[in-house]
Amino acid sequence: MYHKLLKNKEKIFAIAPMMDWTDRHCRYFHRQMTRHALLYTEMVVADAAIHGDRDYLLKNDVGGPVALQLGGSDPAKLAEAARIGEGYGYDEINLNVGCPSDRVQSGTFGACLMLEPQLVGRCVAAMKQAVAIPITVKCRLGVDSQEPGEALNTLARDVFAAGCDGLWVHARKAWLDGLSPKQNRDVPPLDYGMVRQLKLANMNKFIGLNGGLENLSHAMAEMTREPGQLDGVMLGRAAYQRPATLRDVDRQFYGSKACVISFDALIDNMANYADWHIANGGYLGHVTRHMIGLFQGLPGARRWRQMLSIEVQREGANGELIRQAYRQVRGAVAMDAA
Repeated sequence: MYHKLLKNKEKIFAIAPMMDWTDRHCRYFHRQMTRHALLYTEMVVADAAIHGDRDYLLKNDVGGPVALQLGGSDPAKLAEAARIGEGYGYDEINLNVGCPSDRVQSGTFGACLMLEPQLVGRCVAAMKQAVAIPITVKCRLGVDSQEPGEALNTLARDVFAAGCDGLWVHARKAWLDGLSPKQNRDVPPLDYGMVRQLKLANMNKFIGLNGGLENLSHAMAEMTREPGQLDGVMLGRAAYQRPATLRDVDRQFYGSKACVISFDALIDNMANYADWHIANGGYLGHVTRHMIGLFQGLPGARRWRQMLSIEVQREGANGELIRQAYRQVRGAVAMDAA
């Protein structure tokens, strides 16, 4: 189903890959609220996928479309890591050409690869030869002193010539010299128009938009704006920090007639999942840290956050704590839904 959407350039809603955030527990949580959204892993370095604990890094059992994002710049290693990822059942392999963090730069991958578009093209070509699933790239408008339009168009030309199935564009430049990774998420100005111009020049290619999208309505408006209507939108922090918004993705973006999951059912699912995780040697906080913002703005949300971030540390804490925390906000949830 996902392959068909990407091939036909049908509209796709995705949740961005976010380092230290979109782990398998986060993806399980998000999948309870949306069956159709494309979920992404955290970036996994190609060497880690090849030589590390693969089951820990690559386990993929949440259902629905899920993409593995890889980091690296060695075509042979990326091809091998892509083969491994395909074996774990991922629906897409995505190459990171957008992350501005220092540790990514030191490994010669991430946003600094915007400076080497031909190398990115060789990486894409090697990955395409290695797997049958789609290969996509996530990039920036450019880095440092690059002229954004020229940098983006050059990268797009080289990766599409190599067989890339789709390009997700974070509509900001990355300043590797002078801004921190955090500042790079906010300080460089957004330019959605440049992404639409890229689409107009590549009408038969999948082009998706990322960066600064505040909510589902904002995402839908930017995706469908003319001229240069885009093929997909990708939410990052907005989806993570206010996850309840994901309950409306399937209806708004995919026309689903299925009932939206109730908060009662969601909490029950997550409490059961937490107990399963603990029974397999895990820690409750691995699960609850992704749920902190679920009831943001409602009465009782502060107590919910306290219980899920502090009381999880007490000995013997399990899924029942999630149910207890939910009782602090359940009345407000019921009133809000009425």
